[in-house]
Amino acid sequence: MPRYVDGFVIPIPAKRIKDYHKIAKMAGKIWMEYGALQYMECAGEDLKVKMGIPFPKIADAKKGETVIFAFIVYRSRKHRDRVNAKVMKDKRLADMDPALMPFDCNRMTYGGFDVLVDLTKD
Repeated sequence: MPRYVDGFVIPIPAKRIKDYHKIAKMAGKIWMEYGALQYMECAGEDLKVKMGIPFPKIADAKKGETVIFAFIVYRSRKHRDRVNAKVMKDKRLADMDPALMPFDCNRMTYGGFDVLVDLTKD
């Protein structure tokens, strides 16, 4: 079955991970309520890699920052669009003040992706 994924990369001050965790947990519940198949938020831990371009460089992370790698899985692009339309109207998210977020929203990288390979175990 084809799937669709929204992916995110967010630089965040390492000292704000606990604050971010609270928001991410709430957001994940909302996305799942509206039909997302999977919601995953991950905090960088092993980012000093020797191959390729490290996430901190791609995310332009500053000293004292780490990187959040997150994704949300949907049945299709149309399914994503329907779920996100509902999520964006949800008062729990609409009432959040961007100025109080534990990261700079303008530095978040986001995009939608067609799944090429899915070897998920059920």
